[in-house]
Amino acid sequence: MAAALSIGRRERGHTWPNPAVGALVVREAPRGPIVLGRGWTSLGGRPHAEPQALAQAGEGARGATLYVTLEPCSHHGGTPPCVDAVRAAGIARVVAAVQDPDFRVAGRGFSILREAGLRVDVGTGAVQALIDHAGHIRRVTEGRPHIMLKMAVSADGKVGLSGRRPVAITGPLVRDRVHMLRATHDAVLTGIGTVLADDPLLTCRLPGMTHRSPLRIVLDADLRLSPTSALARSLDVAPLWVIAAEDAPAAPEAMLGAMGIEVMRVRRRPEGGLALDEVLKLLALRGLTRIMVEAGPRIAASFVAAGLVDEVNLFEAPSFLGAEALDALEGLPLSALDDYLCTVDEEQQGGDRLRIMRRR
Repeated sequence: MAAALSIGRRERGHTWPNPAVGALVVREAPRGPIVLGRGWTSLGGRPHAEPQALAQAGEGARGATLYVTLEPCSHHGGTPPCVDAVRAAGIARVVAAVQDPDFRVAGRGFSILREAGLRVDVGTGAVQALIDHAGHIRRVTEGRPHIMLKMAVSADGKVGLSGRRPVAITGPLVRDRVHMLRATHDAVLTGIGTVLADDPLLTCRLPGMTHRSPLRIVLDADLRLSPTSALARSLDVAPLWVIAAEDAPAAPEAMLGAMGIEVMRVRRRPEGGLALDEVLKLLALRGLTRIMVEAGPRIAASFVAAGLVDEVNLFEAPSFLGAEALDALEGLPLSALDDYLCTVDEEQQGGDRLRIMRRR
């Protein structure tokens, strides 16, 4: 199951709206198990992992065991039900990590397989599978994507110089890690303030991995995004969505739309800014499951205060920026993360430290 989980992560960030599943067809032999077929959810979500593993195993699948990280689907969608392929291949036993909470499946796949005479065992590798499939699970159970907040802070909890001037805080190992995080998320989300201040690309620029760049999303209530921004000039690398307020002017939308930038609108909150719950609902309806928030202190604090952060990658540098520097969370102490998140892992990244936090 550990191997199935590992290969299931190969296209994570690029299978939405489908989950990134891994599958292995295994036959027991006198000298130990033999892997006859491997499969993982392909780019764009199809084909699914199970039929690929079964096709690779061929006739060897008859009487073998299928290890799969999520319950095989039992409904007709863009592809036939995976349970049909499993039964037709002659698999004798299915070992699944977790049940799929999607109402179209939700145990039905297991029932169909058991009724067909297959042995079905559920729960092996469940802890890791729940982490790997958190985006899919949250989208179908809560109607929103899984939110990972990325932050790089100084030793005194600052993220920029006074006057909202940007500054390099962490080193090259952290930069590479951030690019890899972008490559494994469906989308990276930022605010127009960050775009105007930093003019970021938000792409994956690791060697040979530009094609793994995520969808970029900008929260831009008043449609201030410039058509000459780095984001707008890099549509050949990755798509760009802009989310504006319902009352934002129409002319900028028409201009951005003509460039190939998709503009969507949600309600503006009475106190200002966009209604984040509506933003996330909209993005879930569009199929997004895992979003990396890489934004400034205002947007980051809004997500934290709304209780919408599910995971944090907190990169902490040993240097100090001083009392006049910009706080990591506008209007909130950095300790606000501890209100509903806990540290689950720590890693050293050169001279910097990575702290990974997840929802309790």
